[in-house]
Amino acid sequence: MKQGLSTLFLKVAVIFIGIPVLALCVFLVPELADVTGKLLPEFAYMKYFVSVAFYASAIPFYFALYQAFKLLRYIDKSKAFSELSVEALKKIKHCAIMVSTLHLLVLPFFYLFAEKDDAPGVILVGLIVPFASIVISVFAAVLQRILKEAIDIKSENDLTI
Repeated sequence: MKQGLSTLFLKVAVIFIGIPVLALCVFLVPELADVTGKLLPEFAYMKYFVSVAFYASAIPFYFALYQAFKLLRYIDKSKAFSELSVEALKKIKHCAIMVSTLHLLVLPFFYLFAEKDDAPGVILVGLIVPFASIVISVFAAVLQRILKEAIDIKSENDLTI
């Protein structure tokens, strides 16, 4: 297969993953902050906290997407088994942990929404992003460890030959 064509689908997928999150940041987060202020008038000042938390979680999300894109470029350049790939996976892991932490900070507001509207399913909706981020973090950690071991074995083999 031609160099770069093998990961083209994954590169396009990385780009398309970023588009809905950008749309959510532009359209949904301000609406969510307004709903926080209206549903919880005694905590109206917290709408700023909700906005900051969601916008702040977008930063490590996009940084992780950039690292995934870099990882795909390393694969295209036949540098998949390098320390650069291990570092990219490490950064993806840390970004996923940050996204999960920031969304867990907002989780009490989902509880308050659920209490106010008598809809306990709202809490489960609030747990989707932190759970997905933790899964991504664990997956990146496992891949990082496997890749590091493969690099160590490769360097051992290179030294014995």
